Amino acid sequence: MAFSEALAARIREVLGRHKGVTERKMFGGLAFLLNGNMCCGVIGDRLMLRLGKDGAAEALSEPHTRSMDFTGKPMKSMVYVDPAGLPSEEALRKWVWRAVAYVSSLPSKV
Repeated sequence: MAFSEALAARIREVLGRHKGVTERKMFGGLAFLLNGNMCCGVIGDRLMLRLGKDGAAEALSEPHTRSMDFTGKPMKSMVYVDPAGLPSEEALRKWVWRAVAYVSSLPSKV
């Protein structure tokens, strides 16, 4: 599955020089890891976010979101944000930093 290089570039811009960020091809897309923990990424033209169970449940009440169901089974800590939910850099930044906040609370894997 191809992924949106344009969205990946936008995410790179948001993450800037944040320490501990790496990239890895995963799920047929591109994942951004923070200190070895998956944080966010791109699958197709959608933003993928790791928000934890509570954060994901909260995010699902917002427009243009849905559970990440890559394997056919919803992942309770992950959500997709459709392109319509990312109309501006401010909107993208808001979503990505929610994932960064959650993943920063996890123990480092590196």
